[in-house]
Amino acid sequence: MKQYDVIVAGGGFAGAAAALAAAREGLSVLLFDKSNCLGGAAVNCLVNPFMPYTTQINGKTTELSQGIFKKIRDSLYDMRKQTGEMQFPEKINMFSEEHLKVLLNRMMRNAGVELLFHVYLCGVSSENGNIKNVLVASKSGILTLKADYFIDATGDGLLAAMSGCNFRLGRPQDGLCQPMTLCFRLSNVDIDKYKEQKDEIQKKYKQFKSEGKIKNPREDILVFNMPQKGVLHFNTTRIVKLNPTDPFDVTRAELEVREQAFEIYCFLKDNFESFKNCELIYTAPEIGVRESRMIDGLYTLTGQDLRACARFDDSVALGNYDIDIHNPEGEGTSHYYFPAGQYYEIPYRCLVPKDTGNLLVAGRCISVDHEAQASIRIMPIVCCLGEAAGAAAAAAKKDGVSFKDADIAKIQRILTANGAIIHAGC
Repeated sequence: MKQYDVIVAGGGFAGAAAALAAAREGLSVLLFDKSNCLGGAAVNCLVNPFMPYTTQINGKTTELSQGIFKKIRDSLYDMRKQTGEMQFPEKINMFSEEHLKVLLNRMMRNAGVELLFHVYLCGVSSENGNIKNVLVASKSGILTLKADYFIDATGDGLLAAMSGCNFRLGRPQDGLCQPMTLCFRLSNVDIDKYKEQKDEIQKKYKQFKSEGKIKNPREDILVFNMPQKGVLHFNTTRIVKLNPTDPFDVTRAELEVREQAFEIYCFLKDNFESFKNCELIYTAPEIGVRESRMIDGLYTLTGQDLRACARFDDSVALGNYDIDIHNPEGEGTSHYYFPAGQYYEIPYRCLVPKDTGNLLVAGRCISVDHEAQASIRIMPIVCCLGEAAGAAAAAAKKDGVSFKDADIAKIQRILTANGAIIHAGC
């Protein structure tokens, strides 16, 4: 049985960045995922575009998410340019999932990361507070995977939970998580006419809701443009009061949410000239999860920390995406927007579970509260958290220490040497 330096569970932005960051420091890395490609929520749940990650500092636009994320974003733009797919010539935050799949494959191959697709985490073996190996279910049966260090980038904190780490679920008063959403896309839309009808569409949607003709609990229709001509991206379905870590609840959610998507499609097609020729071309393969498990780490980042734009000596990532909370009970979305030039730091300690020595958590399931999670959960930020986890694996491996004892100064030097940003200088 092959022994790796580090095994990364989950191939989304956090997991991909973790694997790349560890491999570039010379570690042997295995990255496994349940899907047939990398990209996580971006490809499996059609999460698009990248949410805002910049601010104005000293009159200049500062990107708070750099390092590996910047390389991915710039490469996606270059791929569109090379193939002539330049409906939007500027470096927008929309992207093609198909380009992303190819790009991440290339990046892993160039870095020497070993990939394993179509496997599901199904067991963990631990000894003296350390994970010895993980079990994954595959087409050929149960496989045992061994490493010195492990990184949980599953989004749901599944590896941490299976290894016995304590965690929290949802908001403190009732455990309800932010709603799950199935994204979908319509083609053959008259985009110019749609722009003229935007206000009318929202008004009629609210009218239909009040009349009981729309069952979707969301308060409005959330739509994004896409690079493809005549295509609109909808992030507007809403499933509430179901547990995203319970497979029976998730199955129920998938059944309900596709009805919601079809409801919106029919509403638009039947009532608006801009959509009269539209077609429902794609619903995401999986429902999107905004919030689920959050591990108990050495430090828990709070909404209060974010509003105070907290600074930490062990900062490994930055953020200023608004505290964006979709009502876990039904209609409504609350926001707290950060003033220009303001941002918060995320400490390394939030990635370190209290309960094990050779496991880090990266992504939306780090040690945060309900409010803070609503901001740190976006792809640019979780990519930076993954890069920090990979850098920490390299520092810990080279010093032969646990993640709790890893040298933060070394981790930060690795990050900054590779273009990541851990302080924005204001």
